[in-house]
Amino acid sequence: MSTQQKKSSLISQSTRDLYRAATQAKDVSFTDFLHGYIYGRWPFFYIGYAKGDHPLAKKIAPLTAFISKVFPSKQTGSDRHSVDLASNTIADGYHGKAVPLNTARELIMIQEPINKPDLEHVIPYTKARAIILENPDHLVALNCPCRSGKAEHCRPVDVCLIVGEPFASFINEHNPKRSRWITREEAIQILEEEDARGHVHHAFFKDAMLGRYYAICNCCSCCCGAMKAHQNHIPMLASSGYVAEIDPEFCQHCGTCHEYCQFSALGYDDNYYTFVNYDLCMGCGVCVSKCPSDAISLRLEPSKGIPLVVSELYE
Repeated sequence: MSTQQKKSSLISQSTRDLYRAATQAKDVSFTDFLHGYIYGRWPFFYIGYAKGDHPLAKKIAPLTAFISKVFPSKQTGSDRHSVDLASNTIADGYHGKAVPLNTARELIMIQEPINKPDLEHVIPYTKARAIILENPDHLVALNCPCRSGKAEHCRPVDVCLIVGEPFASFINEHNPKRSRWITREEAIQILEEEDARGHVHHAFFKDAMLGRYYAICNCCSCCCGAMKAHQNHIPMLASSGYVAEIDPEFCQHCGTCHEYCQFSALGYDDNYYTFVNYDLCMGCGVCVSKCPSDAISLRLEPSKGIPLVVSELYE
């Protein structure tokens, strides 16, 4: 089909491709497809409304509060996910897994299709835990809907990386002024520059996006809706499977790592020594690169889950 034919078609080619992928996916209903269509077609409205940043959300906030009071959430109250326990919140089907910079790079550099339909041990959620990558070199940088929705926000905004098909083409075609095609090298540059700013890399999964991984977002606690939900005990973020560990022999107690920790997991004890609150630490690795004395490293912590190891996706 020619470009002109695609543009003149009543239903765009990217929508056809998304629908085709939905019909081929396991446990994806037509309602799920419509949800995904709305999310990918109008991500700035969708996320702005969910965060309460959109003008419409602010106007109907009293009605939303009334409905929430009359029909209270069935949330379990747990601030941690387990493989066999749902939270009954949006987090069950829309969530991110923290990944250190090296893992984020490896996800971008995947060279071949991947088909891992169920990673329940790595992605400890009841839904949306598949990595099925088609055309992994198809990458789009999307303006971050979380940052874009705020009057005062972190910059730059084009830091959400949409990975693979049918998602990259669909989101770019329907948001051409707020997204652009990029190369792997450009994606790596975005990751490294965001890491230098102290922002956290999350591999995002969504039920409406065919129940699978579709993006790497670079998140800051001041703008990111998922991080704010996490702070409010809605478990939208899973640990990397690591925790930060401080070597007291090298730590200079300068406090630099405290300033960059997006999860408020670092502090001083009574003797003014830096310590890690392991309950709050998500093992993102930001503090490791920011420590001027190389006193911080990441160590495996089984109680925090299993890391996403890209090489194992090929097995």
